[in-house]
Amino acid sequence: MTAEKSLWTKTTCAYCGVGCGVEAKPNKLGLLDIRGDQDHPANYGRLCSKGLALGETVVHEGRLLTPEINGTASNWDQALTLVADKFSDTIKKYGPDSVAFYVSGQLLTEDYYIANKLMKGFIGSGNIDTNSRLCMSSSVAGHKRAFGSDTVPVCYEDLDKTDMVVITGSNLAWCHPVLYQRLKAAKALRPELFIVVIDPRKTATCEIADCHLAIQPGSDVALFNGLLAYLAENKSIDQDYIDQYTQGFEASLANAVDECRNWDEFLKRLGIQESQLELFYKHFSQTEKVITIYSQGVNQSSQGSDKVNSILNCYLATGRIGKEGMGPFSVTGQPNAMGGREVGGLANTLAAHMEFGNKQDHQSISEFWQTEQLAAKPGLKAIELFDAIYDGTIKAVWIMATNPVVSLPDSSKIQAALKKCPLVVVSDCIKETATTAFADVLLPAQGWSEKSGTVTNSERRISRQRRILATPGLGKPDWWIISEVAKKMGFAKAFDYAHEGQVFDEYVKMTALGNRDGKLRALNLIGLADLSAAAYNQLTPQQWPVPEYQKEVVHQRMFADNLFFTANKKAQLIPVLHHKPLSSCCEDYPFALNSGRIRDQWHTMTRTGFSSRLSAHQPEPFVLMNPADAKEQRLEHGQLVDVSSVSGAVLVRLAVSADIEPGQLFMPIHWNATTASKANACSLIKANLDSSSGQPEFKFTPVKLVKWAYKSEAWLLSRTLIDMSDFDYWVKQKVAAGYLYRLAANINPLSMTVKLSNLILQHGGKTLTNSPSTKSSDPIYRYANVIDQKMQHAYIVGKNLQEQDLDWLQNLLEETVDDSIERTIISGQVEGKLACGKLICACKQVGEKTIKNAIVDLQLDNLEAVSEHTGAGTGCGSCLGEVEEILIDCKTLA
Repeated sequence: MTAEKSLWTKTTCAYCGVGCGVEAKPNKLGLLDIRGDQDHPANYGRLCSKGLALGETVVHEGRLLTPEINGTASNWDQALTLVADKFSDTIKKYGPDSVAFYVSGQLLTEDYYIANKLMKGFIGSGNIDTNSRLCMSSSVAGHKRAFGSDTVPVCYEDLDKTDMVVITGSNLAWCHPVLYQRLKAAKALRPELFIVVIDPRKTATCEIADCHLAIQPGSDVALFNGLLAYLAENKSIDQDYIDQYTQGFEASLANAVDECRNWDEFLKRLGIQESQLELFYKHFSQTEKVITIYSQGVNQSSQGSDKVNSILNCYLATGRIGKEGMGPFSVTGQPNAMGGREVGGLANTLAAHMEFGNKQDHQSISEFWQTEQLAAKPGLKAIELFDAIYDGTIKAVWIMATNPVVSLPDSSKIQAALKKCPLVVVSDCIKETATTAFADVLLPAQGWSEKSGTVTNSERRISRQRRILATPGLGKPDWWIISEVAKKMGFAKAFDYAHEGQVFDEYVKMTALGNRDGKLRALNLIGLADLSAAAYNQLTPQQWPVPEYQKEVVHQRMFADNLFFTANKKAQLIPVLHHKPLSSCCEDYPFALNSGRIRDQWHTMTRTGFSSRLSAHQPEPFVLMNPADAKEQRLEHGQLVDVSSVSGAVLVRLAVSADIEPGQLFMPIHWNATTASKANACSLIKANLDSSSGQPEFKFTPVKLVKWAYKSEAWLLSRTLIDMSDFDYWVKQKVAAGYLYRLAANINPLSMTVKLSNLILQHGGKTLTNSPSTKSSDPIYRYANVIDQKMQHAYIVGKNLQEQDLDWLQNLLEETVDDSIERTIISGQVEGKLACGKLICACKQVGEKTIKNAIVDLQLDNLEAVSEHTGAGTGCGSCLGEVEEILIDCKTLA
């Protein structure tokens, strides 16, 4: 190993379920230099914009540094004793089901294992559930119904080996960009690779699609039932495979045929052209090697489990499973959603793929953990759990590494539940979140780059997250925090661990209980047992099952032997029928709202929100609307709109685009009370659940829109945080060296300037202002305070700033203020280095004007040339669609 290479530590990305390998190295700024791990089989060196910006997010700003009790700083012994005593007293008085843990796919497997062990093994309740309930539980239910186990059959290598890819319910380009880039590269090498995108919305993923099926929201079951019927009618099923290795085909096919018996009604239900449908069905029928990638658009539905099984039915009916280049592929949303599913983090599973209701499993775990208190029944799933907090059944809850006040549906009810709860404990690395505000006890946990353990990605590959930086304050690993509480509750012998490697070893051995040959359960990690501390530290990526330590990278497909984990070893086709979403659009709420992620942000922005480059691409919460709907509603692009449902309301910016179909809307999930005045999408969403998985319906909420009128707008730049709660509308954006606030209010522009001036106290230096004409009907007020050629504060105020070019403000705090910058501030005419425009490429920090200037000045006429000259799109590539749109616009204007 070279000296240069030894400076870099191999670890795993903290974001989505692709599980990219990352190499990190501390730099002089106290942050991290980041690059992709060329050796990791998940990404082979590729990283997305979020992964590349990881090093910017390891700041100590906003960190929870010490335990707190009722808002007052405490110490570990006092805080842990209080938690242990309160939980013990509650259990003694009301029973084990009066307490609960709500955990997260952000936890490491070792953390998850200890949390599950304490709750199910020693407290004796099944009341531990995870935020993975919100993203992957319908896949879990579908897998278990079909395969007898929660097992993803395929691996990433299959993307390189397939001849057709169906992407449904996933904007892969933005939510799993590294997989998208791998697929895009495969398409470039083999143009005949046929790609179908199934999504009501036109997304960036459609850029590589040969066919886009913009089906009606929630009609997935009908679509895949139609496919099953088509396969049977065109003799594309594998009858021998069906007869030998499956059950349920006849009933499933009967439902499928019935689904599309009235063809005209069937097409109307789907909302697409017959020619498009025929193209998809024909290619699927005639192509053996087909992979279907699916994610939240399938799972987050009141019929999510049936959607999953409608997809699996098509693969089982054709025998396209367990073979190279084919199979159904559920891509997970969080870095360790899979690890949590493995250890038993879901309330309806026991541990290590062992189940409630199985006497042998119950006995094996009881003996292994040496406990007589092992939970005997499933606990409450996420929504049920918070309902039980609300009605007083659960009297103590411990929330770990997640932000349910923002991420669960019906946010107002979640807040009311936590307000009522006698004891709310929150473990987090961030001090101020929408959820920590309700905590009686705050426990400081380590963050990414500080904690050490393992995660499992979407292809069942286990990788190490490693400690690189020292932990600020008194932060501790989650497994340690939970273990110390367990000890104080009287379970010291069972929770005596010196380091996380010992926790991992115990978990590994649990997977082999009665299962050393891997025939009883797919999850078998016995090849990783008894690793020394050094071997655990040096653990290379391992894809389960792991009967023996994998010295080389392996690519395993499950069910290649055609044996499944059901009682009779046969896969089950599940008869399903399409049902409409549980809520319906009506005269009062005529639009169907879809929710999801945007390119550069993650969940509730408690990490990505610290990166200025990730915050620049789409800095304001918005709702996407079709132009025809906007015209009918007399709404215009850039206006503020009040979006409301039966559950709540938000105030966001309107974005008008033909990418969304009439009658439908889209809104991102990321903004919340710490980043915007009123923009939590989940406050709109009703808790309609899938009856099998308990997963909420995030993809279909009936809403209405009303224009929100205001009299003035402002952009305010500051080096420090400012309390903006007195403004009707505000959004906070992280920029280099400070913050940029976007504001709107029902006061005139002059009154707005007075209000802003009172907020920003000037401490000497130079003042820059303009003098708008008193006769102007739309005066623009500009102000800046400069000390030693560094901007301290600046603001711009007007009646409406939507037509103003203000993106240059985002970089102002880190610039040395020279004459050209002073002229820009006073005149509003942008010149020099500030004139880069809106950020398009977050990876390479390339602005819109930089791209336009290069196209015009250099007469560039193709995307490759634009990327080569500007650098835009040469990172993760997620911005290439926007770069191409700019190129087309420039050509049109030429």
